[in-house]
Amino acid sequence: MDGRKGLFRSFSPAVSDKALKRMGEVVRSWRLHRWVQGEARDLADWINPVVRGWMQYYGAYTRSALYPLLKRINAYVVRWLRGKYRRLRRSWSATFRAWWSGVDRHPRLLAHWVWVTEPARVW
Repeated sequence: MDGRKGLFRSFSPAVSDKALKRMGEVVRSWRLHRWVQGEARDLADWINPVVRGWMQYYGAYTRSALYPLLKRINAYVVRWLRGKYRRLRRSWSATFRAWWSGVDRHPRLLAHWVWVTEPARVW
């Protein structure tokens, strides 16, 4: 025994639940799935600085804590694809073929694709 008394307290440098919730609110406020007038490059130019900043600040130590948020952004991008391109509205398989071909062709289009490429399973 080393003489300590009481509960052991540890420090985790991961993103806090409060900060993660706030980032989710920001992503939701973007309403990506409703923004169909621009192209993929415009979308990337709009969200990349913010997402890159979150990744650098909150992901410096425990990047896996950000994965659910980044997957959620991908889910919004999938919804954006389906809203922008009518042919993708008919089938999910066509949507995901378009998704993965886009990820393969332009792997650095969105900043968070460096860490997470698959979308979340929320629609």
